[in-house]
Amino acid sequence: MSGLGELGRFSEPAVMVMISLASGPKHGYAVQDDIAEMSHERPGPGTLYGAIRRLEERGLIRALPEQERRKPYELTEEGRTALHLELQRLRTLAATGLRRLATA
Repeated sequence: MSGLGELGRFSEPAVMVMISLASGPKHGYAVQDDIAEMSHERPGPGTLYGAIRRLEERGLIRALPEQERRKPYELTEEGRTALHLELQRLRTLAATGLRRLATA
């Protein structure tokens, strides 16, 4: 299975794209809007489409047929599994960090 760790410094934009697509297919501009709403930061087109390209190359998302000159994307089953594992990893990391802050 393709994990997200291999994306290195590109993993955060990839995770944001996948979280956006977890609620259903979206075209790039809608993904960009959704990420801006979630994170209060709007990814630039290079960051967004770079993440989309890397995710598509790894089989974690796939392009759907164009609709009104827009190309929507959706998570694959492998993508759903990879996202779930990554979010579990981040949950554990955050819980450890918060626990350590509370006891310091």
